[in-house]
Amino acid sequence: MIDTYTDPGTPDRRGGWRFLWWLVTRQTRRSVTGAVVSSVWMGLMALTPYLLSRAIDDGLAPGDGAALAGWTAAVLAAGVFNAGLGVVRHRTMTKLRMNANFRTVKLVVEHAARLGAALSRQTGTGEIVTVGVRDVDTISNSLTAVGPGLAAIVTYGVVAALLLPVSVQLSAVLLLGVPLTAGLVGPLTVRLQGTETGYRERQAVLTARIGDLAGGLRVLNGLGGKGLFADAFRRDSRRLREQGYRVGAVTSWIQALGMGLPSLFLAVVTWLAARLAAQGEITIGQLVSVYGYAAVLVLPVYFFIDCGYELARAVVAARRVVGFLSLEPVVSAPDALDAPDSPAVLHDPESGVRVVPGRLTVLAGARPEQSAAVVDRLGRYSASDVTWGGVRLDEVALPQVRERILVADNEADLFAGTLREVVGGRREHTEEKVAEAVRTAAADDIVLGLPDGLDAAVDAQGRNLSGGQRQRVRLVRALLADPEVLLALEPTSALDAHTEASVAARLCAARRGRTTVVTSTSPLVLDQADTVCFLVDGKAAATGTHRELLRAEPGYRSLVTRDTEPDEDAGPDEKAEPDEEAMGVVGPVAGVDEGVVL
Repeated sequence: MIDTYTDPGTPDRRGGWRFLWWLVTRQTRRSVTGAVVSSVWMGLMALTPYLLSRAIDDGLAPGDGAALAGWTAAVLAAGVFNAGLGVVRHRTMTKLRMNANFRTVKLVVEHAARLGAALSRQTGTGEIVTVGVRDVDTISNSLTAVGPGLAAIVTYGVVAALLLPVSVQLSAVLLLGVPLTAGLVGPLTVRLQGTETGYRERQAVLTARIGDLAGGLRVLNGLGGKGLFADAFRRDSRRLREQGYRVGAVTSWIQALGMGLPSLFLAVVTWLAARLAAQGEITIGQLVSVYGYAAVLVLPVYFFIDCGYELARAVVAARRVVGFLSLEPVVSAPDALDAPDSPAVLHDPESGVRVVPGRLTVLAGARPEQSAAVVDRLGRYSASDVTWGGVRLDEVALPQVRERILVADNEADLFAGTLREVVGGRREHTEEKVAEAVRTAAADDIVLGLPDGLDAAVDAQGRNLSGGQRQRVRLVRALLADPEVLLALEPTSALDAHTEASVAARLCAARRGRTTVVTSTSPLVLDQADTVCFLVDGKAAATGTHRELLRAEPGYRSLVTRDTEPDEDAGPDEKAEPDEEAMGVVGPVAGVDEGVVL
């Protein structure tokens, strides 16, 4: 059995079927043992009717007590032996399934760890949850096809062979049952794969929506958006339920055939055998054996259909796992170059953004995701042609990039631990350094408000903190990391105006002389910038100071003033001067954080 420290191996990612076969071949001996034991176990069940027929024809009918006792003992021995074999079969198949389960989980978890920060940029939370829970379980359950599934086919052939000496007609009826079953169930399993795929995709979306709802319920409630979100969730739930009904309809037909076809065979074979017995073509013992064969066949036919059903679902799940395992982490090339020896210009050709060393640059755009995309490229979290000091960023050794360039996401994870551990990261920091970072992020009130200050416990994802407090804790962590280049995504979006002004001014002072990039449309932050890059459709439309852009760029002015109407009394040759005080250009508001909006 695979354990925590065992290498799960290199999976076959060429498709769902290949991945399932790879899981089987990872434990070849157990798979073969399960198939053999299952075949013998199910074959002995089919042998019992034969032993009963001999007891009737050789012992009961002629009145031979010794023969009757001998065949009866054989039936008992076969039953006892088969019971023990059933235990071995169950244990073997359980180990087979659990090994596949643990191996797949280990693959998924290790790959998620390799993806690191790139994980959330390539797939959603709902997809990860669905793959890690539902799909892994579906895949492991499908491995019953290795044992009972194969045994069902073998047993079917054994029964047909045992019936051949009794009646060629009865044997032919049973042999025709296999292609008939495949012909009826095959199209349903193909349809099940299609409906199951759609159901899984919609389920992943809804799972992500649940996570978003749970994480942002307080914010939604404060903004009055809880009702709108609930309505959208209800619509998605209704669609998922309807998709589930479609999956259930196909599944019910497959399961109905799994029980109905064996019963139909039982009725047909019993009727034919009774006619042959009445005509004297077979003995009473043979009639009993035929009935027994038909009754025993209920189990292998059910297993045959059930395994087809499980495999149809497993292929869909395996494709999702393979898709997840195919996500590529950001890695260094074997011939990676060294980073520039000194602070250098970061240039993103796609957007036209140039980040000059030692300056505070703010990216301002109407669509935050476009600003975030620029930061992802500058931080080497997505493929791009970004250069660093004239050298392509993706050609620089990744450890050097991560050491000197830090992307501080305002939704970055917060791990459980003391506040000191949460903000400290991997390094030890002096009390003075921690206090300075706390003050810069205007997080003094957080430390003072917790019972044990920096030694107070913080829940995973900072659930015992407000949205604004979590944001400032993330900023403290980023400041303590003290990177050469800090790329901060909306670091003040959840703060009130007083706190935001304080953070903007202190961040500018603390990072003076060091390269800092911030995404924001807040006038309080923009006024502190050395350079503002105005983004339109993800491209740098204008560059300058906040005041320069206010006067020269109507689009920028409209963005930062939230579409303030122009002065209608101004003459045609007069240009209305922007209200600088309203736009935060008079200066930051001093003071402490008196509250957090979100």
